[in-house]
Amino acid sequence: MEEIAPSGDSAFKRAIADAIRVFVHGFAFTRSLTHPYLAERVGPLWALRDAPRPRDDYRNEEWVAHGVEPAEIDRVVRAHTRGRFAICLICAVDEPQAPARAGFKALGYRLLRTEPLMIHRLAQIPHFDAPAVIERVTTVEMAKQLAKAARMRPMASAHLTSDSTLRQYVARVDDQVVGWVASIAVADATWCSNMYVRPDVRRRGIARAMLCRMLQDDLAAGAQQAVLLASHTGAKLYPVVGYEQIGTLLLFTPRRP
Repeated sequence: MEEIAPSGDSAFKRAIADAIRVFVHGFAFTRSLTHPYLAERVGPLWALRDAPRPRDDYRNEEWVAHGVEPAEIDRVVRAHTRGRFAICLICAVDEPQAPARAGFKALGYRLLRTEPLMIHRLAQIPHFDAPAVIERVTTVEMAKQLAKAARMRPMASAHLTSDSTLRQYVARVDDQVVGWVASIAVADATWCSNMYVRPDVRRRGIARAMLCRMLQDDLAAGAQQAVLLASHTGAKLYPVVGYEQIGTLLLFTPRRP
């Protein structure tokens, strides 16, 4: 696996900027499935938030920053927010986090969690066998099965076509949906969303097999890289199939008065 260059390297700066771009547009796409959720530049930040609504019933905003001081982030956000918001600060993999943590704490924020930001360069994609059938969701009936298993609304028919921005995969054991993951095309890259395997069938290689099938299709569709945010449990899985950590997302929210 190719080693990640120091964060001061110009190629690395482009790589992390590209990863953040994929993250914000991929995340905005998933949130847009119920109402348009926009990814817009506001000064040095990315603002992720609802498109205008008839009533002021807006979902939480997400403000994404990298390489910007906490005080400046706070100033920009408070000048442009509609109300409820969280700040997603991206720190490069070798960048110290302590100054940012202290800066936001002094401004009255609390740190909710951290999530590794990872990329897959799609140069080498392994193959893993698993006791499950891995397939892309392409029919209304399969979409209904997924919706029932995941307790979500069925996919729109537009996302079942071969040229859809969203590619949804499922793992089935004994004809039951036991896992799922989605790939979202963002220009020449993809965003991995909503990876899940049912607890009673974990540790059998199902997640690895789903990811590798998804990544092979990403490559075949012309993607140059794949990007995701991982839970700390997932961060142990993703390197097995070739992901590498490029940074860390620190999620801050303002403390309530």
